[in-house]
Parts: sequence; structure tokens; C-alpha cells
Amino acid sequence: MFPLSLVNAGVGKPMRVEIKSGESYNGHLVSCDNFMNLILRDVICTSAEGDRFWKLPECYIRGHSIKYLHIPDEVLDLVNEERQSRAMQNRNNFRGRGRGGPGFHRGGGGGGRGGGAGGRRPYGHHQQNQQQQQQAPQQQQQQQQQQQPQAPAPTTTA
Repeated sequence: MFPLSLVNAGVGKPMRVEIKSGESYNGHLVSCDNFMNLILRDVICTSAEGDRFWKLPECYIRGHSIKYLHIPDEVLDLVNEERQSRAMQNRNNFRGRGRGGPGFHRGGGGGGRGGGAGGRRPYGHHQQNQQQQQQAPQQQQQQQQQQQPQAPAPTTTA
């Protein structure tokens, strides 16, 4: 489990942080950044020897100095439930991965992200596609003209 996501799930919850110098900080987690720098509020700081205590309204702890994070069990349970629900959704929406389909040969298979045939295209296929796209409207017009009922030519009797 990714530690930052676990810590971020604990925002607003009580947490105990022990730093490398031996001091420990008990407080409510306000925020955590990508370097695991923490901001705690309503903090009680305990000295390394455990004989002195300080009450702080807010405290910033640099991620580099953190030795242990004691996260409540309810946060762990919440993260595990979210992970399991995401895994179930991913299992239901599974589309496969990679470029190929069931075959292991190069260039074949059922396509990757965009579907299609997969594999390499012959040289100049872009030009062929452009020509086909330009010819398509002309062909549609010809088909429409053929489908329209033509009025019989006027006959003259003289």
C-alpha cells in the first residue's frame, strides 16, 4: 500500500508521530505533502526521555525526520475498504493491456487502446486514407442521385 495515500486518508484524525531524535508528537493531522511533511494541530509533544511535555496549537514536522507514524486502525480499515472496492471495479471493467490481443506474435492481435487491427500498417496507408475520405462525399452524392426517382421525359406528339 502506498504510504502517502495512507497518510492522506488520515487527515483530520488523531495521529502519533515519532521523529528520529526520539521525541513524539500526538495531534490531529491537518495536511501531508509529497515529501511527507506533516502539519498537526492541537499537539502534545513528549521529550525523548518521556519526562517533559509541551502543548502546541500547531506543529510542522519535516518528512525527513520522521521515524514512525502511528495511524489509527479505523484509517487503515477505511483505506483497505476503498482499495478493495476499486479492485472490484477494475476487475469488472477489465479491458486488457498492451498492444496485442490473444496472440503472442509481433504486430498482430486485437489492438491496444484504440481498438483496431494493431500491428504495422503498409507504407503510404495515410495517403490511401486521405484519398478514401475525399472520395467518400463524391460517392455519396452519386448514390443519392441514382436513388432519386427521375421524372419521365416529356413526350411530344405532333
